Amino acid sequence: MNLDQHVMGWRLHVLVFAALLTASTAAAGERVNKDASNLAIRGYDTVAYFTDGRSIKGKPEFQYVWQDARWLFASAEHKTLFADDPVRYAPQFGGFCTGGVSLGRLSPIDPEAWLIVEGRLYLYYDKQGRDESLAELEADIAAATEKWEALRNVP
Repeated sequence: MNLDQHVMGWRLHVLVFAALLTASTAAAGERVNKDASNLAIRGYDTVAYFTDGRSIKGKPEFQYVWQDARWLFASAEHKTLFADDPVRYAPQFGGFCTGGVSLGRLSPIDPEAWLIVEGRLYLYYDKQGRDESLAELEADIAAATEKWEALRNVP
């Protein structure tokens, strides 16, 4: 191995480490839709959308704190699933309305208005907004993803 290959190998390691550090830092400080008592997504069990295919209220006895928010779950099993991989189960855009984020604003949600698209949970202000979003779903999600970069860390 010559010196150029050795230096290039180290640069690659440094770039990978920096990317992982940036990703974990961004996830750790991301804004979450929570109420005055730090309850995320109005107390609904975010895992239930995936495992049960429906929205279910969580219970205080199955609580987990993540992203400076209290997440409630319908069962100990759901709490464990979330604790083991919160990024997989957490709603996109911090649990704010996907349509609102696509317009550059943080809007409340109705936990009964939701979609799972490509393994990701999206919440909406209401069912009508969710249904309207279906016509331009890819464009709405792309716009929300772009706008979220500016909104995700706003106090």
